[in-house]
Amino acid sequence: MPKWKSFSQKLKERYQQENKSGVTKLYFFLRLLVILCLIRELLLGNYHNAFLCVLTLILFVLPFIASDKLNIKIPPLLEGIILIFIFSAEILGEIQNFYGIFPHWDTILHTLNGFLCAGIGFSLVYILNESEKVSLHLTPVFVALVSFCFSMTVGVLWEFFEYGADRLTKVDMQKDTQVEWVSSVEFEGAKSNVPVIINNIDETIIYYNNGEQEVIEGGYLDLGGIDTMEDLIVNFIGATTFSVLGYFYMKNKNGYKILEGFIVRRKKIKKRNKTA
Repeated sequence: MPKWKSFSQKLKERYQQENKSGVTKLYFFLRLLVILCLIRELLLGNYHNAFLCVLTLILFVLPFIASDKLNIKIPPLLEGIILIFIFSAEILGEIQNFYGIFPHWDTILHTLNGFLCAGIGFSLVYILNESEKVSLHLTPVFVALVSFCFSMTVGVLWEFFEYGADRLTKVDMQKDTQVEWVSSVEFEGAKSNVPVIINNIDETIIYYNNGEQEVIEGGYLDLGGIDTMEDLIVNFIGATTFSVLGYFYMKNKNGYKILEGFIVRRKKIKKRNKTA
């Protein structure tokens, strides 16, 4: 049997065994939309967008691969949100330009990313904390702290990736922001490290060597710095929110059961009876 067919069969069996009919329908629906988008982009000759569609299809199966290889059980709520998150970031955000159409689209996704990554970090420590084979029993405060640090580390690494992509491939992942004032020591001729503040900037004019010029209406163009800090700030908010909830969950599980929909657990291994 071909490997792709075997993988598809395992995917269906896994969803059936774990009673994830809702996630199954969501997965195949989103996959259909991505395939249709892929065909459209190929017909239009937009090969960069076509690559994003292929990348999305690959990312869609990562939760299944992680569950299968690492022997972990991903809650339906978490897996569904991950699928929607990937679709919203790659297809809606990049290809359909929701980042440009909706001003807060990027902010929402980065906040959600901080929340989800904190949940993953919490799950990693929680699995070890509950394991009988590992002698590790951390306090709720420490687990919440590790959860927070894990999420922030992922957020920082993602900003590193955006910066590297912009510098190496000349894309614009770190979106630019128009500002009406700047404060910089570069405007001080004596280089005395005294910042000079320029207010009420109406437009910026860029002059090229060939005599042409580009006018930026509405202010000065900040090249990615504000976008990066806003992404990290909302990632911080998402990470803090889950970490605080995770702390109270460990103190009182009955009062915060909704959080179980975001916590990955280790699968229970069925013991086989030995026959003589």
